[in-house]
Amino acid sequence: MITEIKYSNTNTYLIQGKKGALLFDTGWAGTFGKFCSALGEKDLKLQDIKYLMVSHFHPDHMGIAQEIAYKGVEIAVMDVQKEFIHSSDHIFEKENNKDFVPIDDRKVKIISIEKSRGFLKSLGISGEVFHTPGHSDDSISIWLDKEKSLLVGDLDPLYEPDMYKGTQTGESWEKLLKLKPDKIYYGHAKAADLNAASPKKAEMSDIHSLVKRIMKLIDRGCTAEEIQKKTGADKVFIQDVARMYLTHRGVGVQGILDRIEIKGK
Repeated sequence: MITEIKYSNTNTYLIQGKKGALLFDTGWAGTFGKFCSALGEKDLKLQDIKYLMVSHFHPDHMGIAQEIAYKGVEIAVMDVQKEFIHSSDHIFEKENNKDFVPIDDRKVKIISIEKSRGFLKSLGISGEVFHTPGHSDDSISIWLDKEKSLLVGDLDPLYEPDMYKGTQTGESWEKLLKLKPDKIYYGHAKAADLNAASPKKAEMSDIHSLVKRIMKLIDRGCTAEEIQKKTGADKVFIQDVARMYLTHRGVGVQGILDRIEIKGK
């Protein structure tokens, strides 16, 4: 019922209901062609999608929303997101991105968050949409009853829950975890199977130690080249670790590893 359509840095998911399909999130402006190709690789058609829902209106999640809408897909927006629909338009304008097409408000379907279960039911999907602020004020997550799965967009991954205590993110996770999910689908990290056995410590110890050392060297102000000389690590890997470490305040080693999708590869 849940199909990941991989064509950009943002994980896009297609939820197939008995009465229609719902697309959750899109990629950056300029990826529409890749999106269509990715659909074809999964033997899916754009015409099979009835609605598009965006987890939050940051540029890497809504960049091709209107292009998809031009093909007959209706954009469904939760009422808690209504004021944020155009919050990223200025970013595309600033970078002079000629591929970006702003969302046409006249064609948007606004849905009350309290009536989200009925909306999903109209597609033959048993589930509910929750307002889950933390990453952004307009963030939403989708819960699917039968699959016991959550699609959470950019809500900070559930690697270090203690780090989120007393924050909006923590409150959002507390609400979602009461549903007792089996699987969580993230906007950028790998999907997490909460019932799967954790990797053996021996298998991950070396990579954990390396990431921890890189983090310490970053704190000392070392450049990527200096870190490479000291650790012998691949430069691209060092840059990935640095990017995740510097842009996700308080993130730990495991959070970095999962964000750059090292575990399991």
